[in-house]
Amino acid sequence: MIGNKCPYRLSIIIFIFFFSFLLVTLFVQTGKIEKFDLSIIHFVQGFETPLLTSIMLFFTKIGSFPIVTLLFLLISLFLYFVFHHRSELVLFAVVIAGTLVINRLLKEYFERVRPDIHRLIEIGGYSFPSGHAMTAFSVYTILAFLFWRHISTRFGRIMLLIFSALFIFMIGISRIYLGVHYPSDILGGYFVSGMWCTLAIGFFQKYKNRNHAKD
Repeated sequence: MIGNKCPYRLSIIIFIFFFSFLLVTLFVQTGKIEKFDLSIIHFVQGFETPLLTSIMLFFTKIGSFPIVTLLFLLISLFLYFVFHHRSELVLFAVVIAGTLVINRLLKEYFERVRPDIHRLIEIGGYSFPSGHAMTAFSVYTILAFLFWRHISTRFGRIMLLIFSALFIFMIGISRIYLGVHYPSDILGGYFVSGMWCTLAIGFFQKYKNRNHAKD
């Protein structure tokens, strides 16, 4: 994962995510990404079947607020009572809370209306950036970061990354499949959460290094 002695690498990652989000935002506001959005929506929804719809509903439910709250409580208990790492628990809580606040502020600022092409579920609120995409990226990125140091085998770490990436992708794609988000909403959500997670991890690493130096 991200090393303790790479502040410049963290800065570069933050810049890449920030610049990518600015590009998506520019394309969204100018309407230049509409053709891309519609083509991806039609492509994804072209695979619609009852079984696939059930799978997508499962993944979109995993990214919902009640399930994320339950997951947060379970992981928090695990971090506290098993690993006894209060600082990791604080990082996890700050990232999740920050993600929810940032998403709400951005949605209220951009006020993008959700797509109305072929909705399989009904939902209110604004569209950009996707709250499910942001939450999924933040939750599974931070979990991968926290559990990485506690997994000693190469195979275990590879499986951790695959599991995290799979859930991030599937939760995002489920929102497109179900017709409640544009692909650019998903990309925007990923980029914002990527920037926020990297920033939080950077401060966490700095705090850990400072405490280690004192010891």
